[in-house]
Amino acid sequence: MEIAGPSEPPPFVRLASDPLRWRLLRELAHGDRRVRELVEIVGQPQNLVSYHLRKLRAAELVTARRSSFDGRDTYYHLDLKQCADSLAEAGSALHPGLVPNRVDATRTASRPKVLFLCTGNSGRSPMAEALLRHRAGGSVDVSSAGSRPKPLHPDAVRALAERGISLEHEPVHVDSLRRRRFHWVISLCDRVREVRPEFPGHPRVVHWSLPDPAGEASEAGETCPAFRRLAVELDSRIGFLTSRIDEVRKA
Repeated sequence: MEIAGPSEPPPFVRLASDPLRWRLLRELAHGDRRVRELVEIVGQPQNLVSYHLRKLRAAELVTARRSSFDGRDTYYHLDLKQCADSLAEAGSALHPGLVPNRVDATRTASRPKVLFLCTGNSGRSPMAEALLRHRAGGSVDVSSAGSRPKPLHPDAVRALAERGISLEHEPVHVDSLRRRRFHWVISLCDRVREVRPEFPGHPRVVHWSLPDPAGEASEAGETCPAFRRLAVELDSRIGFLTSRIDEVRKA
């Protein structure tokens, strides 16, 4: 991101001051979106939305990734860590004592229920389940499931073991959970998003567009790099998720 002069507002302030860009940032803060979804939400022409997305990508606040379900689609993702750093930079530019406050969601009085979904329930969703349970302890009731369950991938186990987290998981079909109530339902792959069932109680439905790490080869006995990258991204996203869990109350 560009550096502001001493008399200029920081780049984040200049970018976010545009009402449409702020609206796009707000929408992407809830989950990954396709351009046509953003166009419908903000009610503006696609060329205008795409223009502002390019500005946000150039500032490294937003990233883009091809859909694993339909390669013609692109999902846009808000880099919350970059936003947090940019906000901290903007605050310190005004006064060194201004630091954004982080909410500790593990103090919430209720016990929110979170469900992670992916196709196989063998890599992405059980890793997310284990990472959130590790961060939140017993304060969150977390589960995972898949639309086409298959055995737990050994690289998922190895990637979390490198972080000191033990991963033991029996694959679960999403149909076995569709009558349960959750506060959050988070899909982690583009395919499962298309077949995600409706859950009772109007949970908050979020999509994180993450590539399938099982498609990348690895050396025998070594952790696949794609699973390591997935663990890093999941941990970052889950860190920000926990800062919002205190908004959830039992239905």
